[in-house]
Amino acid sequence: MDLVDPLRELGKVLLVLGVVLAGVGLLLWSGAKLPFRLGRLPGDIAYHGRNTSFYFPIVTCIVLSLALTLIFWIVNLFRR
Repeated sequence: MDLVDPLRELGKVLLVLGVVLAGVGLLLWSGAKLPFRLGRLPGDIAYHGRNTSFYFPIVTCIVLSLALTLIFWIVNLFRR
């Protein structure tokens, strides 16, 4: 009986990881067709001087943080 629960939990985690990987694959496959490009979202800071350039993707970081937070929240929900 002790062996069934860890295997069941492993099955849930593998299922969630499979869905996440399929979603990432779909995003990469159709990435060029999306109306936005990650890394070049409105609100990202870009400065181009004569001899220097500076780029900080602040909005992209926020979007990725929200997406990862949602993914980890869903994984944690299945682990309970």
